[in-house]
Amino acid sequence: MEARNLFQPFEIQLKKSIDCPLTPQRYTFFELVYIVSGEGNLHTNQNKFAYQANNMFLIMPQDKRFFEVKSMTSFLFIRFNNIYLKAQQAKEQHSNLGDWIQKLEYVFQNSNNQYGCIIRDMTDRPLARALIDAIIQEYVNRKFLQHEMIQQLVNTLITLVARNISMHLYDVKEKANDVSLEMLHYIHQHIYSPEKLKAEHIASHFNISVNYVSEYFKKHTSENLQQYIINYKLKLAEIRLRHSDMRMNEIAYELGFTDESHLNRTFRKYRGMKPSDYRKASLMGES
Repeated sequence: MEARNLFQPFEIQLKKSIDCPLTPQRYTFFELVYIVSGEGNLHTNQNKFAYQANNMFLIMPQDKRFFEVKSMTSFLFIRFNNIYLKAQQAKEQHSNLGDWIQKLEYVFQNSNNQYGCIIRDMTDRPLARALIDAIIQEYVNRKFLQHEMIQQLVNTLITLVARNISMHLYDVKEKANDVSLEMLHYIHQHIYSPEKLKAEHIASHFNISVNYVSEYFKKHTSENLQQYIINYKLKLAEIRLRHSDMRMNEIAYELGFTDESHLNRTFRKYRGMKPSDYRKASLMGES
């Protein structure tokens, strides 16, 4: 199977196809696929989804995907790699993308492509379409500051995606408890601020007794509070190990571990291997 790499940090492609099927490929970057028009099926890994106009799908690095086109289809592909993500993560002085990387991580950690289209709220679909139409207009017209405009529009689109995913993370029973859902969002939002993740800070924020906050969290999520925080940090560490060339001490510092040794011990305890071994295994799996 052909593997395709992205040799620039960010790429937009508008494509029309009547071919059936498009060539199966495995990509090494992240991809948002928007169906501007047409009908057919998307095959990702072992899943098959019918698609139609105004559907959008998230393809992860190393996912295998191809399209089975039933009628002339217009696709918009939005692709970005770890170079692009790292540039946003640097939070340079003149960067206008704010917490872009954190929005992306929220999406990546909580999305599950077995559910197909990621814009599931029907009231959000017109907004998604408006953003897509604006991206296409900028892409086609190539006006002054085109690249900056597209970045801003895509950032807004990612925020919309994150909202839709967060709305469908939990079943109806779990959604009934708004406070526990807000706690999860609070943890995701402040994962880079260790002080704000202490039990006393979370208890104060949600006006819950510090002696009860951990029990409350476990009661409504079936997970230990500190265990959830550690696992979420390790998931973020896994993203960096798989999709960036960050050094271990850089990952440890960013995610609030005391030092590289602390990251190594924690990762080995919960993942059964050292971070460096996890990175090597991931690279071998991609080859």
